[in-house]
Amino acid sequence: MKVGGNVRKVVLASNNAGKLREFDSLLAPKGWTLVPQGELGVPEAPEPHLTFVENALAKARHACEFTGLPALADDSGLCVSALNGAPGVYSARFAAMNGGEKSDQANNLYLQQQLKGVTDRRAHYVAVLVFMRAVNDPQPVIAQAQWHGEIISEPIGTNGFGYDPYFYVPQFNKTVAQLEPGEKNANSHRAQALQLLVGQLGGHSI
Repeated sequence: MKVGGNVRKVVLASNNAGKLREFDSLLAPKGWTLVPQGELGVPEAPEPHLTFVENALAKARHACEFTGLPALADDSGLCVSALNGAPGVYSARFAAMNGGEKSDQANNLYLQQQLKGVTDRRAHYVAVLVFMRAVNDPQPVIAQAQWHGEIISEPIGTNGFGYDPYFYVPQFNKTVAQLEPGEKNANSHRAQALQLLVGQLGGHSI
């Protein structure tokens, strides 16, 4: 949906403030105006699926159905090799699913408990983005990317959110939480997926 010339108004199928900041910084220069679904009265979509792509599709379709606008949905998370890919799609509620709170602090504490004594700390962030023009869009645009690193035992840095203080990126010799927002937005799993998404959109009209 084009409004005000080349500005593209799209509902973001999320209420996560951290994700909104990241997407805004990446998409505003491209002429996109993102409106968080909460501002439009859209309730949270169920996320019953076992894969990132299925959950992202469900969230995008849900936002389109409630608003009539094109929607951008993201399903992302942390996959740890030694935990067989966990927490995966449950990254935001890793601790809550195991009797704890739903918070970044609780999730990180639980992750450290699971990795106690484990030497293989390899991990990667995953981002799957889905852009859907309408609820009945037969060809949603899907892009996914990974950002590889490892989990450290003590948090470093104050930027970012989620698992960022514990996610060490050898490429920068820093955790994600130590990176400046511009560095993160240029290299993150979401940034990589977004570039792929924009490339796939090409000349398609929103």
